[in-house]
Amino acid sequence: MRRVEIETSLNEKRNWLLATFERLDEDQLHAPLTKSEHDPDSYWSVLDHFAHLAMVERDFVAMIRRQLTGEKNPVGLLTDDAGTTRTRAEIMVIVNARTEKFQRRHHDESLSQVIALTGEARAETLALLAELTDEQLDETLVGAPWSDGTIGGVLGANADHATQHWRWATDAGLAEPAVDERVVEGTA
Repeated sequence: MRRVEIETSLNEKRNWLLATFERLDEDQLHAPLTKSEHDPDSYWSVLDHFAHLAMVERDFVAMIRRQLTGEKNPVGLLTDDAGTTRTRAEIMVIVNARTEKFQRRHHDESLSQVIALTGEARAETLALLAELTDEQLDETLVGAPWSDGTIGGVLGANADHATQHWRWATDAGLAEPAVDERVVEGTA
């Protein structure tokens, strides 16, 4: 994936996400929507889904940085440190537990706080992107099941992660806010 494509996608999807969330009222932001995959008594709001993006984005940056420093298992999901392959079920238990812990820590935050949280994570992604050579962007991130598995593809996957969570929220009943045509046309 080319640098310009990655950065364009990251910026365009973030702008779309901010414009979309800005149109939601407090009830829409905080209403329980989707059942946790870790704790069946816990429900996530659309704002929880938005905050979750920061955790994953930071995880991706950390994985890439670990690979750049020579770690052999930078993703750390598909196999444990001893090299034993984990089952998909084992991986999902780890992922869902970490995700739920993060969600609980940020559950009561405001939209402004979540925008800042995800903005900090995006800044880390963009800083890393600026540091990488084109050859590094094309390098396979060992153990990465996302996108095409390259460092560039993994960084770019952050853009589509937001739309995936938005789809889950709307599938769960979140009403889509009215679209401001000026935002869509870029004239706002």
